[in-house]
Amino acid sequence: MSLLLEVIACSTRDAVEADRGGAGRLEIVRDLERGGLTPPALLVRAIRDASRLPVRVMIREQSGYGAGSDADLEQLARYAGQMRALGVDGLVLGFLRAGSLDTVAMNAIVAAAPGVPITFHHAFDELPDARAALSELNRWPEVDRVLSAGGVGDWTGRARRLGELSRIAGPRTILPGGGVDEAALRILARTRGIREAHVGRAARTPAAPGGSVDRRAVAGLVAATR
Repeated sequence: MSLLLEVIACSTRDAVEADRGGAGRLEIVRDLERGGLTPPALLVRAIRDASRLPVRVMIREQSGYGAGSDADLEQLARYAGQMRALGVDGLVLGFLRAGSLDTVAMNAIVAAAPGVPITFHHAFDELPDARAALSELNRWPEVDRVLSAGGVGDWTGRARRLGELSRIAGPRTILPGGGVDEAALRILARTRGIREAHVGRAARTPAAPGGSVDRRAVAGLVAATR
């Protein structure tokens, strides 16, 4: 059974190319070179009109993993509510404060978009204890996916650690992401407990934040998951 491939899209063209290449889901962001920030609502609407794929939308307005000021958080919460009204398939977020989960920010977004599934993104890898972090995320049932690079080192070791995380993640899906390419996907596809993967640069031509999603690159990645 092949892995579902989630591809980052920054434009309608990206979304169409990912769809035609065989992707299974999109993560919509802007400013990929900054790690992915909140995209314009108009772009989300346009992508949903142009592609049949499920979409998850980034909720993040600054580099790093802080939510910002109270006013910034209110803005993020309003946007999350707009995305719920649009009927998106999920949100992507992760807020930290002083090296711990920012429960105030998490609660605000969940309250603004009740029932909308959430991917907790790479902020997870900044937390000191993965097991404890997974346990703490239990307070938000909306968090159904956790994005992780699996630590440092080669993909054999990273895949092993991701597989171990999947065994303690309960009902959540561990979503490998962070430098995932064809070679990584071949390893992840053989890793017990891993059912999905997340790609950014590897789906683009050139393979850089400023590149555009290329259906041929996506098709090659999809083939590597089988």
